[in-house]
Amino acid sequence: MKQKVKTLLLSGITAFIAISLIKYPDQSLEASIRGLNMWWEVVFPSLLPFFITAELLIGFGFVKFIGVLFEPIMRPLFNVPGVGSFAWAMGMASGYPTGAKISARLREEKQLTQIEAERLVSFTNASSPLFIFGAVSVGFFYDVKLGVILAASHYIGNALVGVCMRFYGRKAEKTRTKPAKRKVSIIRAFREMHHTRLRDPRPFGKIVGDAVLNSIQTLVMVGGFIILFSVFTKLLYIAGVTPVIAALFKYVLHLLTLPVDLALPLLSGLFEITLGANLISQDETANLLEKIIVVSFILGFNGLSVQAQVASIIAPTDIRFAPYFFARIIHGFFAAILTALFYTPLYLNRTSFDFKGVPVSSGNHDNPWYHFLFGLAEIGPFITLAALLIAVLIILNRLRKHIK
Repeated sequence: MKQKVKTLLLSGITAFIAISLIKYPDQSLEASIRGLNMWWEVVFPSLLPFFITAELLIGFGFVKFIGVLFEPIMRPLFNVPGVGSFAWAMGMASGYPTGAKISARLREEKQLTQIEAERLVSFTNASSPLFIFGAVSVGFFYDVKLGVILAASHYIGNALVGVCMRFYGRKAEKTRTKPAKRKVSIIRAFREMHHTRLRDPRPFGKIVGDAVLNSIQTLVMVGGFIILFSVFTKLLYIAGVTPVIAALFKYVLHLLTLPVDLALPLLSGLFEITLGANLISQDETANLLEKIIVVSFILGFNGLSVQAQVASIIAPTDIRFAPYFFARIIHGFFAAILTALFYTPLYLNRTSFDFKGVPVSSGNHDNPWYHFLFGLAEIGPFITLAALLIAVLIILNRLRKHIK
């Protein structure tokens, strides 16, 4: 019965999208171009270097080196091996879905158990500082001071999720032998790194080529999900489905003493973070605190678009999606509560900011800091095109060798 309901649900959603695409071709094309531009100009060029670097560091054994050094920190706090520190740091620096990508690779390399990988995925997918400060704080709210409170709430909330998830799967691990505690040693860390590299028989050129191809393949998949959810969100709104669902969120917001007019922007943010944060910033009925509380929640929730990307990345492994989804809900509430607590000390009592020339509560787009953040979109397409051409050349070269 459960599988029959699932079949009907999936078929119904697909049929709805197909019919809506035929009925609203202009709006669908507009939404598709919007998603494509976001991927082409920002997502691909910003994430590609991190993905390639992560692949190379895993291939050359450096992640194992880091794992040995950070084992005494990661194991007591989050109950994951030290290699998890690499996924955590890279996930915070480059944003989602980097943490899921690295966690899946570590699971494929047998450096994590299934339970450890599920714990790691649950707290290593976070928004990047560039998105929080650049897109949300400066781009939508024109106030860089908000970046401090949003970032603090987001990253501290993420760490709290990791602490909570350390208790996940403990019953399943009772039968597994716990790793012996060993002192931190740089010599042992280097030895582990060296042995890891020797176990990989691929030559240097093959490792680099695989890193480029795997990274581009993942980012093309990410781009597909961004475009899909951009169109899907637009079609739901045009068909009148979004306002109906938003009515349920109005009741929830009323119980939480938040403005009910934020229901529609909140729902949009649950599908796609950027769209939701932008709509929330434009709302005129809520005060600033109420707005950033809702923004913090959707940043922690990640949005269904990002969650679909994570689900696709971990699908080839035995990592289950349910723990990650549960952790996103917890992170959303943690971040929202921390935002309310940090609002006075980190925003109202903060009279200055260290970055010179950054607009504070100002809509002036002539500022050089603003142009630095958003001028990246001008060179983004060239980076994307160059990377895709390199990938094509690598594939053609391998096909030629295979034919010979």
